[in-house]
Amino acid sequence: MVKVIMGLKGSGKTKTLVDMIRQASEDAHGDVVCIEKDKNLTFDIPYTVRLIHASEYNINSNTLLRGFISGLHAGNYDITHVFIDNFLKMLDDDSNESVAQFLDWLDKFSLANHVDFVVSCSRDADSADERIRKYF
Repeated sequence: MVKVIMGLKGSGKTKTLVDMIRQASEDAHGDVVCIEKDKNLTFDIPYTVRLIHASEYNINSNTLLRGFISGLHAGNYDITHVFIDNFLKMLDDDSNESVAQFLDWLDKFSLANHVDFVVSCSRDADSADERIRKYF
């Protein structure tokens, strides 16, 4: 499963994401991972969640993020949930085409590996095309 939380700054995306992370950490029968660009959620999420700061790994493209997620899974098959905060701020190409391609890949990866993904994006939801909206 892939779910996208999209909205403008101040629309409550981070609060929704943090609530979902907390719920997953309580309910999941595996490991929960949160990837964020910078160190913003350090004190907001449970200590049992593996918090990864993408800036420490120079993740700045869809290709690098795909490889990073694949490597995470290869190193830990017990991951059941991955949350990605401020997804668009990590990328050098945040066009609808690029985002849709990544989300489609993420959906295939999710189905093949039984990992649920939640992605938050700071952008007006009305600007997303249908290939992105299907993940709302």
